[in-house]
Amino acid sequence: MMDTSSICSWLTEQLSNLPAFSFPFDLKLLPINGIYFFYEKGEASAHGDQLPRIVRIGTHKDGNFRSRIAEHYLFDDRKMLFDQNRPAPHERSIFRKNIGRVILNRSKDPYLDVWERDFVAKKSRQFYGHLRDLDKERQIETQVTEILRKNFSFRYVAIEDQKLRLGADGLERHLIGTVAQCSVCGPSSNWLGQDSPDARIRSKGLWQVQHLNAPPLSEDARSILATKFCR
Repeated sequence: MMDTSSICSWLTEQLSNLPAFSFPFDLKLLPINGIYFFYEKGEASAHGDQLPRIVRIGTHKDGNFRSRIAEHYLFDDRKMLFDQNRPAPHERSIFRKNIGRVILNRSKDPYLDVWERDFVAKKSRQFYGHLRDLDKERQIETQVTEILRKNFSFRYVAIEDQKLRLGADGLERHLIGTVAQCSVCGPSSNWLGQDSPDARIRSKGLWQVQHLNAPPLSEDARSILATKFCR
């Protein structure tokens, strides 16, 4: 049985053979359904020379792959016209929210407490909406967009079956567990996430906190992924 670091090494090497996308790119070139793997400038893998380290893994509900990527990179500038009743971009992308947390935490900005709240929920808007500074949020959102567009790239594996991607035994969960529990992988000392207020992000070096303790990829799961890598 392979240990987690060996599985992570296998995954990292297999992904390196796939095309990488950096902003700007054509959304139409992306699949309708799949799993994405984000990389970040300055973050190198320990599994091989010049191989990048995976910093985020994600998927989506059926048919939403392109829209999820578009939300992360903010393809639709009209979403910056949010108000008290229309969600800000970071409310639709936890990836963006986590980067915004770093921006605020670095400067010890007390507005972090407001940024943390979920204003998609009506009750939250009613009770805490008066705390929001929309101009300030737009400034942070602009910084987040610039960071994502300049420093992040991604690869993907096209997978149509939502049950295969999501759920208690979905590939996304086990992929995250594999990378999070790798004894070799880890963030650099200069990694942006080192300033996250969330200790889980700092310790695991991933821009996410769910599924960090999930079991690594099984042999059967690796066999499924191997067929996707060969396409």
